[in-house]
Amino acid sequence: MGSVLGRMGGVKASGSSPTSPPHQGPRNWALRVLPGEDGAAAAPGRPKEGLRRPTQGQAPKGRGRLSGPPTSDLAPFRRGVPMDSPPDHHPDRRQKLNKITFSGLPDRVSGSPHLAGLRQSEREAYECIQEFLEQEQVLEMDKLKFLSAVDTLSGAVHAQANGNMDDFFPKTVLAEKIMKLILEESMEALVSTVRQQAMLCVVALSQVNPPLHLSQKLDLATAGISSIISLPLIMPSLDRKESASLYLQTIQALDDMLQALVMEDLEPSMAFLQSFLEVVLPCLVQSDKVHEQTRILGAVSRILRFICNFPVLAHMAEFSVTGKLMGTLGLLCMSPNLEVGMAASEALHYLFKVLALQRSAKQKTENILKDLQKHFRGEWLASIQDLTMFFRKYLTPEERADLILVSLEALTKPSRRDPRAASRVLRTILKSSVPDIGKVPEIIKHVYHHMHSTTDAAAQETIRKVLHVLAQTYTDEVVLTLFEMDEQSQRGAHKPWEILASFPKGYEVIMEHLLQRLTPQQRSRPHEPGCRAQISPLIATRALHELLLEPSRRVEVQAFFPHLFLALLFRISSLLRVGAAQPPVSQGMDPVSCSVEALKTLMRSAGYSDHVACVQELQGWELLTSPERHREGVALLGRAMVLRKCWHSRPVFRLTIRVLQDPDLENHMTALVFFTEEPGLWVAEDASSGPASSDSLRVLAQLLQCPDVAAAANEEMVRTLANWFQREEPAVVKLLLRAVEVLSRHENTGKQLRALQPYVLSCCYSADGSVVAKTFQVLRDLVDQLPWQHSAAFLIQLAFTLPPFLEEESEHLRLTAFEIYGALLAKVSRRVFVFPLRHQVLNLLILLVLHLEDANSRIAQISRPTLCHLATLLGWSKLRATFAEKDVWTILSALLQQEAGRAFWFLKQSVLLFRSPQVPIRRTAVWFAGQILQTLGAEEAREMDEVHAALRHMRADPDPTVSCLATQTSYILEAKEKTWVASSTSCFCPRRLRKACF
Repeated sequence: MGSVLGRMGGVKASGSSPTSPPHQGPRNWALRVLPGEDGAAAAPGRPKEGLRRPTQGQAPKGRGRLSGPPTSDLAPFRRGVPMDSPPDHHPDRRQKLNKITFSGLPDRVSGSPHLAGLRQSEREAYECIQEFLEQEQVLEMDKLKFLSAVDTLSGAVHAQANGNMDDFFPKTVLAEKIMKLILEESMEALVSTVRQQAMLCVVALSQVNPPLHLSQKLDLATAGISSIISLPLIMPSLDRKESASLYLQTIQALDDMLQALVMEDLEPSMAFLQSFLEVVLPCLVQSDKVHEQTRILGAVSRILRFICNFPVLAHMAEFSVTGKLMGTLGLLCMSPNLEVGMAASEALHYLFKVLALQRSAKQKTENILKDLQKHFRGEWLASIQDLTMFFRKYLTPEERADLILVSLEALTKPSRRDPRAASRVLRTILKSSVPDIGKVPEIIKHVYHHMHSTTDAAAQETIRKVLHVLAQTYTDEVVLTLFEMDEQSQRGAHKPWEILASFPKGYEVIMEHLLQRLTPQQRSRPHEPGCRAQISPLIATRALHELLLEPSRRVEVQAFFPHLFLALLFRISSLLRVGAAQPPVSQGMDPVSCSVEALKTLMRSAGYSDHVACVQELQGWELLTSPERHREGVALLGRAMVLRKCWHSRPVFRLTIRVLQDPDLENHMTALVFFTEEPGLWVAEDASSGPASSDSLRVLAQLLQCPDVAAAANEEMVRTLANWFQREEPAVVKLLLRAVEVLSRHENTGKQLRALQPYVLSCCYSADGSVVAKTFQVLRDLVDQLPWQHSAAFLIQLAFTLPPFLEEESEHLRLTAFEIYGALLAKVSRRVFVFPLRHQVLNLLILLVLHLEDANSRIAQISRPTLCHLATLLGWSKLRATFAEKDVWTILSALLQQEAGRAFWFLKQSVLLFRSPQVPIRRTAVWFAGQILQTLGAEEAREMDEVHAALRHMRADPDPTVSCLATQTSYILEAKEKTWVASSTSCFCPRRLRKACF
C-alpha cells in the first residue's frame, strides 16, 4: 500500500501544461457565500476583512465554499507518504522555496497602483503573506494566519475588474505553499483545522486569475485526497464528537476544493477529472482497508454528483477513463463489505447519470434517469443490470475494452480476494450478442499471459469464455494476435488454441470463418466489423492447422471434413498454377507446405491416418507439391480414398459435383481429376435409396453385430454417434438406437455405452411417435442387460424419466413403461435402496396401487409383483401379503392404517391422479382422498386449497360415479374444516407440529 500512496503523495510542482492553457477572465462560478460571513454582501471593491479562525466544533467559514453534496462519510483513511520535491532538485534552490523575499516592499506598498487600491486589512494580509513566505519555521497559528491572508487577498483580487493574483504574488508559488501545508499535516490524527483551511484557501485561490494549470490542479487534488485517506479510522463515540465533527468539516472542504479545481471557466473540465481518476483508481483497487475504499469512493461519488448539475462539460470527448471507472465500480458493487458496496453503487449511479446526460438522445434521457433513480442504492444485481445496459449502449468500443481488461485483471491477479465478482461481470456483459469492442489484441495478450497463472476454476472458465466469445466475433484479430504471441514466446508454452477448440458451437463458427478466409470468393460474416484487420489465406491455413491439432473436436471435424478437404486441395492447386503470383515466402511460412501439412492434419483428425500413410508410401505428397506433377498427386489422393474406403467419400463426391457445376471455378481441373479417381462412387450414389448418413448407419449397425467390431468401438466413433443423435432425423435416430441396442449385448463396451445413454434418454421426448416407441424398446433391453453395480447412475436417471409415461394414453407405450419400471426395481436391493431413489419410488406408491385397476390387465399384473418387491425393500411384511392377494380398496385401507404418518403425502399423490385418463383410476383416487381427509388433523388445514380446487374440478367429471364421489368428498372436506376451526378456537395450546415422514 505504501507504493500506491507514494505515487499518490508524490505531488510535483506545477508547470505549464500543454493540454490546458491558461484561461483569462473572472472565475466566479457557483460561488455560495455562507450566511453571517464578513463582507457577504460587499460590493465590488469591498472584499471581506479576513477569515475568522473557527472554534472547536464549529464549521470553518472560508471564501469560495462551493455548493456540493453533504458528506456522510464517517470512515477514516490511510497513512500517507510525503510528497516529492518540486521540479528544481538543486539543494540550495530547494531551500529557497520556503524563503521568498521581495525587495523594495515599502516602495511597492506606497507607489504600486495595485497595492494602493487595497484596504488596510488587505494590505495587512499582503504583508502577512510576505512575512510567512520568508519564515523557515512556522507555528500552527502562523499557518492559519497565512491561509486567512491568502483568502483575504484573493477576495480583494476577485473584487477588482481585471484583478490578477500575479500582480501581488505568483499564484503558482502560493498554490505550492498551500499544497505543502496540506502534506505537512499529521497523518496519525486529525487535530488541527490547517488542512481544512488550506483546502478552502485553494477554493478561494481558484476564483482569481490567472487560472491554475492542469498539472498543478492535479497536484493539489492529489495532496488533498492523500492527506484524507491516510487518516486513521474514526470510530463514533461520545468522547470523540469534536474529532468526528472536524473530520466531517474537512471532508466537506475537500469536496469544495475538488469541485473548484474541476471547473474550467463555467464548465467542469473532464480532462482534470480523468487525470484525477487515473491517480485514485489504482489506490482504490489496491487498498485492502474498508475505510480507505469508502473515502475514495465517497470523493469520486460526490464530484460526479456535482458534475451532473452542468448540461455542458468541457473536454467530454477526450474523457476516456469511463470504461476503467465503470469496471472498477461495478466490481466493488459486489464487495462482501456492505459499506464499500453501497459507496461503489452510489458512485456508479452518478457515473451513469453523467453518461445519460451527455451521450443519450434527449428524448430518452428523462426515462433513463427515472429508471436509474429506481435502482439508486439498490441491490448489486440492479447495478450490474444498469452496467450491462450502459456497456452496450453508451460506451465506445475502446471503453468497453477497458472495462473487460479491468475485470480480467481482477480475475487473474493473485492478490485479488474474490474473483467471483469479476467473473459475474464478464459473464453478464458478454451473455448475449457482443457489441463492437476495441483493443481486441490487448485483451487477447492479457489472456495469453495470465490464463495459466489463474488457479480458481471459475476464473479459468470465465477466461476461456471471454477468449472464445472474442474469437467468434473477431476471429481475424484473435488469430493474428495468437500467432504474434506464439512467435514472441516459446513455442508450445501456452495453449490458447485448445481453448478455442473447447466449445463445440463456437468451434464451428471459427472454422466456418477460417474456411471463408481460405476461399476469398466467399463472403465474410455480415456482422464482422468492416474496418478491422483481416487475415490472409496463408494465416487462415495456419490457424486451421493449429485447431485441427486439438483432439477434442473430432465430431465437428467430421462435419467440416468435405469442405475443408476440397478447400485445402484447391488452395494447393491455386498456389501451383502456372503463372500464379507467388506470395513472399519466409522461413517456415511456405504457403504450399502449410496447406499440405494442414491437409494431412485434417485427414488424421478425421481418422484417416492410414490414408495419409498410403499416400506417403506412393510419394503422393511430394507429387502434390510439384508444379509439374501436381495432378498425379491429386489422382493418388483420390485413389487412396476409394481403396481405403473413406467414410467421407459420399459427401466429398457430392461436393465435387457441385464444384464441377460452377463454370467459373478456377480449380475445375483439380476437381475433375479428383472426380475421375472415384469411379466406384458412381454405382453407390445411383443405387442409394435414402440419405447417405442412413446408409452409413445401416452398415455400422450391421458391423456392430460382430463382437470384435463392437469391442473396437473407440471414442471417436462414440462422438460421431452422439453428433448424429443431435440431428433428430427419425430414420437416423432409429438406426442410432439400434446401434446402441447392439452395443449393449457385447462385453467390454460399457464405456462407449455410458457415453451414449444420455442421448438415448433424450429420445424419450421426441416429437416422432415411432422414435419414442423404438426408444422404449431399446430401454427395455438395456435394463435387462445392464448390471446395477456398473450402471446405477443411468438406471436411477431412467427411474426419474419414466413417471410421465406411466400415465400415457397409449396402452402400448404405458405397458412398456411399466415393464421397464418393474424390471428396474427388480434390480434394486435393500442395500442400495436409498435417497433419491427411495423418495422417488415412494412418491409413485399410490400410482402403482391404483394401476391395479388399469384397463390393461397386463399392467395390473406387472404392478402387483412390483408392489410386493417394494414392500420387501421397505420392510413392510404385513403389507406385502396384502399387496400380493387383496383388492385395491383393501390395499389402500391397509396402507393408510399402517402408514398414517404419510397420509398427507398420499393425499397429494391421489390428487395428482385425478387427471388420469382412466375412469377406474380417477374413481379410486377420489375415494381414497376422501378416506385420507377423515384421518387428517387441524395442522393440515392450511394446505387444503389445492385439494379444494381439484375436487371442484372433479365434480364436472364426465363419469357420473366419479362426479358423485367427488361431491361427497367435498362435503367431507367442508365438514372436517368446520371441526378444525372449532378445535383451533377452543384450544390455547401451540399447534402440534406434523412430522414429515420420508
